[in-house]
Amino acid sequence: METHITAAHAHSLPSFNEMEQAFYHKDASYDGLFFVAVRTTKIFCRPSCAARPKRENIEFYPSIAAAETAGYRACKRCHPAEVYGAEPSWVAALTARLAAAPDAKLSSDDLRTVGVSPERARRWFRQHRGMTLTEWWRGQRLAAAHNELRGGASLDDVALAHGYESHSGFREAFGRVFGVPPGQSHSSDYVAAQIIETPLGAMIAAATAEGVCMLDYADRQTLEQSYALLQQRFDGPVLPTTHPHLEQLRSELGEYFAGTRTSFGVPVVPRGTAFQERVWQALQSIPHNTTIAYDELARRIGQPTAMRAVAQANGHNRINILIPCHRVIGKNGQLTGYGGGVWRKRLLLELEQTGTIQPENTPSQRS
Repeated sequence: METHITAAHAHSLPSFNEMEQAFYHKDASYDGLFFVAVRTTKIFCRPSCAARPKRENIEFYPSIAAAETAGYRACKRCHPAEVYGAEPSWVAALTARLAAAPDAKLSSDDLRTVGVSPERARRWFRQHRGMTLTEWWRGQRLAAAHNELRGGASLDDVALAHGYESHSGFREAFGRVFGVPPGQSHSSDYVAAQIIETPLGAMIAAATAEGVCMLDYADRQTLEQSYALLQQRFDGPVLPTTHPHLEQLRSELGEYFAGTRTSFGVPVVPRGTAFQERVWQALQSIPHNTTIAYDELARRIGQPTAMRAVAQANGHNRINILIPCHRVIGKNGQLTGYGGGVWRKRLLLELEQTGTIQPENTPSQRS
């Protein structure tokens, strides 16, 4: 037996023994944290799957993409792709407890009362939220506090409402995240980030006051890497909170995947080099259910010999679907590389052509 763990995921996965024990105990609280592959059937499952293969025939993978790259197919019994990024029941229980008592300090015993060990909670939040539980909860509180201060609420009311016992404690926490004291909240901003579930898997969505600045596949890289990229590009903290642009995006994506929307109204804020932004702007002019080749895209930006650079800019797009890099194909009509995987590119083009994604072609059904 062996464990397939990439360096990017090694810090967030349980030990081999813990994964093996979770699988043979069918522990659903581990669903989405790792995937179990069976060599004899070439199928991969969620940890809670009812299948009981022999121990010598299993191995573990950190993501759906890793299992599929190794040649495994999704189990049609437990549909592992459907749980990627899904919240276990204990997450909702913790959220409710923290919302009821925002100044509470969660102890190890508190975590165990909702059915999770401190170690498992730490791993889950790092993998599925890109930060620790404490960082996640503090980020939500401070994002709300920031918005209330900008709306004219008093410092006293905001600090008390969000569980801070003293002004100094609130000022210190606020300044550590935003780089300015609460009284200067109008001179600071942040990037709001959320996980959005789609038929093609979980996606990382992020927005600033200007618009959506990221829509990327959650299995493309770790959340921590994605957040670091956002912080670098927008020079502000990334906080796990919602935003009007993200709520609009969630609604429009639902309509898009239902086949009823052919264009998006939510604003986008691409950040890159001047050349990359020219390419991304040209991508947005490609109509729904239309494809062009890389050489045509190069001509459209006035640099017909820059096909290689155009392809690289295409690959660096981090606002997928809204900036439709999936509509660029090879000159011979073949589907070429796509950051989310060629299988996603094919399904997006199929959706735009037919208005639907056939269930048997989704990650949880493909064979």
